[in-house]
Amino acid sequence: MTEAPAVHDVSAQSVGRLTVWQGAALYVGAVLGTGVIALPALAARAAGPASLLAWLGLVLLSVPLAVTFSALGARYPDGGGVSTYVRHAFGARAAAVVGWCFYFAVPAGSPAAGMFAGAYAATAFGGGRRTVALTAAALLILVAVANWFGLTVSGRLQLVLAVLLVTLLLAAVIAALPHAHLRNLHPFAPHGWTAIGSAAALLVWSFAGWEAITHLAADFRHPARDLPRAAALAVAVVGLLYLAVAVAGVLVLGPAAGTADAPLAELLALGIGGTVQVLAAAAALLLTLGTMNAYFAGAARLGAALGRDGALPAWLARGSDAGEVPRRSLAVVTGLSGLALAATTAADVGPQPLVLLTTGSFVTVYALGTAAALRLLPRGGLPHRCALLALVAVTLLLVMTGWYLLWSLVVTASALGYLRWRRTAGAPAS
Repeated sequence: MTEAPAVHDVSAQSVGRLTVWQGAALYVGAVLGTGVIALPALAARAAGPASLLAWLGLVLLSVPLAVTFSALGARYPDGGGVSTYVRHAFGARAAAVVGWCFYFAVPAGSPAAGMFAGAYAATAFGGGRRTVALTAAALLILVAVANWFGLTVSGRLQLVLAVLLVTLLLAAVIAALPHAHLRNLHPFAPHGWTAIGSAAALLVWSFAGWEAITHLAADFRHPARDLPRAAALAVAVVGLLYLAVAVAGVLVLGPAAGTADAPLAELLALGIGGTVQVLAAAAALLLTLGTMNAYFAGAARLGAALGRDGALPAWLARGSDAGEVPRRSLAVVTGLSGLALAATTAADVGPQPLVLLTTGSFVTVYALGTAAALRLLPRGGLPHRCALLALVAVTLLLVMTGWYLLWSLVVTASALGYLRWRRTAGAPAS
């Protein structure tokens, strides 16, 4: 086994400008994303009340995943994130594969998230497909501008969004709880116990994000101290809110939980009364803005690191150092996201194809990242044990993801083809 490279002590020096609270807000934005808008209904449709077990399982899985990736980020604070860890563990080719999987998943996932929010806006204000597309485009532009001016602006924006979001979700759940009934738990597994696996596969979209903030590790003031604290805060907040919304949906909406297109709006309507489409649209926009902001920041930093390391064109490398803004990489992510949004809007296929393209890529990133952690983290410690547990769980998710992995296979072949082209052209890949 290859010996892990030496690790620089970064715990005592100020490297970047992100605080613990800003980092936790970025985590919450990355993980507590658009899944809470629509996926509670999809999971309930797949498994009934038993979908709550899928939610609980993925919340529990979040603990070892967050511990693993925050430990890696604290130990190797670099903009390459998971790509850097895989490079140290398995070499340049594997690092390029995981880097490409993450980098090119964001331009597919971000427009899909924007379209989810756009559907809520269309429900509230009308306009149909036009409102959906314009809302998604506006969100893409907003997060690109926020990140263009650097992580100080982006981190502060994320903190404000996270506080507003947590407040709104808790208000919806608390207001709806008087309408909860335990009889809505019966029958508990109307589609059989195996349906829990199908629900879990759907919910992977909701829990992707624990790896995203590792790309920003070097931008924390004290990565070794602050990153694990930010991850711990985020796990507690995300776990509480996801379970609260899922449980409230099942107990309050009953059989209608599987048919509600906007379960959050349904909870608000029952708890507050009256027309709440505008409030639900505001919640959807806040959720989506937070998710897209966090992923744009992480992907832009990753693209610059991949350019620096030779896994993408060197033109993207500008902005790869801590404290710099990777504007070229950000421009590529924004452009590709805009193209994906334009294509799906023109084809009138909705966000589902983009969701399917994204899911397999993130599961692949998790699998390679946790495998790298087993080689890099000190044996016997809590992070190493968490990495082993996470790898086993992610392997099960790979099986349940099925053919959704096709996109990550295409991206893998493209990454390896690019590296071969670089060698043929006389430019080393590492």
